[in-house]
Amino acid sequence: MDAIDRQILAELQRDGRQTLTDLAERVQLSVSPCHRRLRALEQAGVITGYHARLDPAALGLTFEALLFVTMREATRTSIQTFETAVAEVPNVLLAQRLFGDPDYLLRVVAKDLSDYQRLYDEELSGLPGVQRVSSTLVMRSVVEDRPLPL
Repeated sequence: MDAIDRQILAELQRDGRQTLTDLAERVQLSVSPCHRRLRALEQAGVITGYHARLDPAALGLTFEALLFVTMREATRTSIQTFETAVAEVPNVLLAQRLFGDPDYLLRVVAKDLSDYQRLYDEELSGLPGVQRVSSTLVMRSVVEDRPLPL
């Protein structure tokens, strides 16, 4: 990967909807070489997809919490079972396995406090293999969806 590939990636992180012609112009290439590089980056798995960034508040999801999950045991089966179950909860936007204690960090959105309480009581606290869940409420996001430093 060279400087031009990094420019292409930076431009796509800034605006993933721009046309190939605009992208080529911004990185100072003609369309054909830019297209070849773009396809090579996609095929190599550097670019994993394109998506729209949505405003949770505009969709009525104004409540956000971070959950810290400690597992009862860290066996391969318990980890796989938990990870499969947590991946099926649509309100979980992020689930990361951590070194040390706690075992997982989850980022969860809900409509409001009562919706979060229902979600917590009915789905999150009952995830398989969980010993303890503690949560903290997000006051506001300071940095979010930042492009990767290239």
